[in-house]
Amino acid sequence: MIYFILSIFLLTPTLTLAQDIGLNAKLDILIKTYPNILSHHQNNMLYFKNGLSPMQIDDGRPKNHKAKLAQADIEDTLSQIYPMGPCAVPPQTNFDPGRIRSDKLMRRLYGQTKSQARRNLTSIRWFGRRVKISKKHGAAKALLAVRNDIKKKPHLRKYVRNIGGTFYWRKIAGTSRLSAHSFGIAIDINTKYAAYWRWQKNKRGGFRKARNKYPLELIAIFENHGYIWGGRWYHYDTMHFEYRPELIAIAKASNSGNACAIQ
Repeated sequence: MIYFILSIFLLTPTLTLAQDIGLNAKLDILIKTYPNILSHHQNNMLYFKNGLSPMQIDDGRPKNHKAKLAQADIEDTLSQIYPMGPCAVPPQTNFDPGRIRSDKLMRRLYGQTKSQARRNLTSIRWFGRRVKISKKHGAAKALLAVRNDIKKKPHLRKYVRNIGGTFYWRKIAGTSRLSAHSFGIAIDINTKYAAYWRWQKNKRGGFRKARNKYPLELIAIFENHGYIWGGRWYHYDTMHFEYRPELIAIAKASNSGNACAIQ
């Protein structure tokens, strides 16, 4: 099995990411990923099908990382390219691809309210129990594919039993932002092996680097089916996976999205 320890990366040179593919290309991928609801983009507006009003892509306001997290627009959501693949990449300060989310866009995709999000759920079998996941945009179908791939590798099963949970309409701890769990597109796997930055606070007001205990082989299975991993984040959450197929598709279209190719 392959493991990595993020703290070791402090002893390695800083990695240089490849060139960004640009906002227009990212928007094209976003629309292609959600063809049932997204139509096109034009003049800084994202257009929806079924009579939904368009949404501004970039609000034009300069934002630091904290502001992006709190008030993300669509451009902010797509601003960091997720590095996928069975390789370890040291996250630079505030590199949180996927953690920056447009709440307004997520509500359009998966449900404006708790009751709407709940109506979009389906139940699937997951290693000894049933879990609820959104059936919108292929999230449940993708998680079933993840499950089936893990079943072929018995040595990985212990990491996905005794999960932390899936659907739970709530705000992220310490924030006013909705969690991806609110939309039924996230799963926290076996918490026994988890590391979470809020659990690792130090006396200086920062937090200790993560010691990851999940095999990268397992991470790659989730990523291959459209789920990003919270262990790629500077503000890490190693038990957390969420369905963000647009970020995986953008990663595949960009050299900087290949974790094994970054130098």
